[in-house]
Amino acid sequence: MKEALFYQKLEGSKIKCDLCSHRCIISPGKRGICGVRENRDGVLYTLVYGKTITNNIDPIEKKPLFHFYPGSKSYSIATAGCNFRCLHCQNWQISQLKDGEIPGEEFTPEEIVEDAVSSRCESIAYTYTEPTIFYEYAFDTAKIAHKKGLKNIFITNGYISEEALREISPYLDAANIDLKSMSDSFYRKVCGARLKPVLDNIKLYHKLGIWIEVTTLIILGYNDGPEELKEIARFIRDIDKGIPWHVSRFFPAYKLANVPYTPLKTLENAVEIAKKAGLEYVYQGNVGEGENTFCPNCGKLLIKRAGFNLIGNKIKNDRCPYCEKTIAGIGMDGERCNHDRKS
Repeated sequence: MKEALFYQKLEGSKIKCDLCSHRCIISPGKRGICGVRENRDGVLYTLVYGKTITNNIDPIEKKPLFHFYPGSKSYSIATAGCNFRCLHCQNWQISQLKDGEIPGEEFTPEEIVEDAVSSRCESIAYTYTEPTIFYEYAFDTAKIAHKKGLKNIFITNGYISEEALREISPYLDAANIDLKSMSDSFYRKVCGARLKPVLDNIKLYHKLGIWIEVTTLIILGYNDGPEELKEIARFIRDIDKGIPWHVSRFFPAYKLANVPYTPLKTLENAVEIAKKAGLEYVYQGNVGEGENTFCPNCGKLLIKRAGFNLIGNKIKNDRCPYCEKTIAGIGMDGERCNHDRKS
């Protein structure tokens, strides 16, 4: 256990947790919505510090991040727990705790960074579950990682509190943020959360200079309406038309196992809606196509992908070699990417 950050002591030994936008009021002996932050005699503790539930080496494209050091490897870790209760969770076995149990293996921040360096990864991704709920663990790891020249990435639902995001922002280089819907009703019924904090945080991530990409898992009958997709595309465009948007296919899972998978045509329609709205980079996910990067100015193919594999990258000095348009992203240069892919 480790004393948690971002909380206030209240009367009667109660605690207000300010780590995420739920801002739970926690009575003595109880835990917050995330299930991994507990009030013990008026002191808030994180129960997952140093306890990884999984760690893997992934291609950066799996996050998905297509405009952040494409072709590189990312050392990916998670702990148990989540501050959402998504009915369609793909990782519910590790995100939704049972009987208060906190599974995981002891793994220090120093060991994570050492393992990432020895594995020739360019970044560490805090992913699979919600990184906000293991904030202290991620924060300590991120600070050490930066000293070793590694980048840090959040794959997140975007529900972190403003003060927590600002605190970690000097060490956070990129994030893929889920924008699950533009309906507050969807967030309340399907995720057990609210929409506005997510929208506010997407803007804040961008304002803080953290590279962001946005993902929407499209679910038939829930968030697949053309008007809603248009609203999402316009929201992203109004922040920055160069922010990549990943529209991903849903597969039946968890408590939405009776909902059919998303037709490819629905994703194709979403891509067209996004392009008409003015977004420059739109990708399909979970279908094995629609993953290539094209120059938004001249239309030439710049990065070819197959699944999570980068096949080739023609970008030179972060620009299209055909028309010289600057391609949005970080570490996009093809010479570096192709060298890393062969090494």
